[in-house]
Amino acid sequence: MMEKRIAKDLLKIKAVFFRPEEPFTWASGIKSPVYCDNRLTLTAPEVRNDVENGLAELIRTKYPDCEVLMGTSTAGIAHAAITGHILGLPMGYVRSGAKDHGRQNQIEGRLEPGQKTVVVEDLISTGGSVLEVVNVLREAGAEVLGIVSIFTYNMKKGLDRLAAAGVENTSLTNFDVIAEVAAEEGYIRPDDVKRLIAFRNNPSDESWIGEARS
Repeated sequence: MMEKRIAKDLLKIKAVFFRPEEPFTWASGIKSPVYCDNRLTLTAPEVRNDVENGLAELIRTKYPDCEVLMGTSTAGIAHAAITGHILGLPMGYVRSGAKDHGRQNQIEGRLEPGQKTVVVEDLISTGGSVLEVVNVLREAGAEVLGIVSIFTYNMKKGLDRLAAAGVENTSLTNFDVIAEVAAEEGYIRPDDVKRLIAFRNNPSDESWIGEARS
């Protein structure tokens, strides 16, 4: 099962690292039991191979008509490039803002109006940053078929935003699967899974931090 295999890969290299007893603090101030850095997959060749072949398979299966891949800046660029190489597809990426010099591009790489495009992202949380990329591509005339990513939190806010924008994300693995595998493999206690899911359901509610284990 791809979701479990990728979950094991990410846990092994601590690209997704759970610490429910000592939460991390996000830039927004939210306390989180999980730390994600999927860039670490790039320096772990075996895991990188699983991830890029997994992304390629998602695109082959879900978006066989895809004509060009567009990575998010910066985390999705390498994954779009490697996956594009596997599939023999062109790729480019979307900057977080237009350059203030040269041609002032925000989209790097050739993109023709009407081209069928898949966005490659590393992780999806609330969906804000990836939807900015989708909007830039649509404004440039691309037909955005969908998004593929390595990992998603499956947060309600993110799911609602994607649905409202009429775009679908498919991830190699997700928060629930990784929490389950983390408990099975001894990274966390089995009774911590409930706390993790409580965080996922409402990240702004910190009551899970002090919640007694059953």
